[in-house]
Formats: sequence, structure tokens, C-alpha cells
Amino acid sequence: MDKIVALLTTSEGRIGRQQWWIGVLAVFVIALIASIVLNLIAFGNFTVLSWLYVLLNLALLWPSYNIGMKRRHDRDSDGMDLKILLGASVLLNLLTATGIGFSVVDIGGGVMLPQPPFWLTALNLIFGIFAIYMLVQLGFLKGTTGSNSYGADPVGAAA
Repeated sequence: MDKIVALLTTSEGRIGRQQWWIGVLAVFVIALIASIVLNLIAFGNFTVLSWLYVLLNLALLWPSYNIGMKRRHDRDSDGMDLKILLGASVLLNLLTATGIGFSVVDIGGGVMLPQPPFWLTALNLIFGIFAIYMLVQLGFLKGTTGSNSYGADPVGAAA
């Protein structure tokens, strides 16, 4: 348990792909449980749910930053692309929560749903493509062999 806490709370050093996937799984489980609870709390209110998701995004920002940064360090990167990804995630969540540009559409039976504007849909598409790029960088590409400017090789140290 101490290893997972250290994995999620510090950004120093390097981690390999396996440790990164373990960290991602831990954050995913936390997010899934929190999402279920938040949906129950919001009771179908889109506005309340959007703001609760902003809070959830902010709460998971630090552990996501830490595991991502250690993984970027393993690839001998300063992690600027990770900072852009996380910042864009928060920005898109805030845009959704504020409802800027959203219109309300009747989908039948008196059920009204918010519809995002085209520009926000386009931003989300661009974000999704960038997120896939980062998934490949963090989860699938091998780290730097041997020591780099961020420390010893986590795979070589384990062998």
C-alpha cells in the first residue's frame, strides 16, 4: 500500500510502464467509485454533475500528474506535454460545467438535454487525439535504457 501511495503522491524519479499502468488503474478505480457516488448525489441534474466532475478532475489532478511525470522522466522528457494535457482537461471540464455555448434540446417525451456547440466538440476531438498520443507515450513506449537526467533505469534497477 505504501508503494501505491508513494506512486501517486510524488513526482520525483522514474517509473516503468508496469508501475504506470498500476497507477492508472488505481486512479481509474478511484474515479469510477467517485463517479458513481457523484451521479447519486447529482440525481440527474446536469449542472450539478458537471461541477462535481470539475471537483473530481481537480482531486485526481495531483496523482495523475505524479504518475505521468515519473513516466515522462523515464523517457527523459520534462513533461511539458503532460502539463498541457492535464491543463486542457481541466479547461474542457470548466467549459462544460459553465455551459458556455450549450443549447438545450428536447429529445422527446419532455426530456431536455444540453447540446455542446460545434467548437467545443471540435476542441474535445483535438483533445482526444492528443490524449491518444499521450497514452502511447506513457503506456506503451519503452523508457530510456540506463540512467538519464532523472535517475536510474527503474527496469534495470529491478533486475
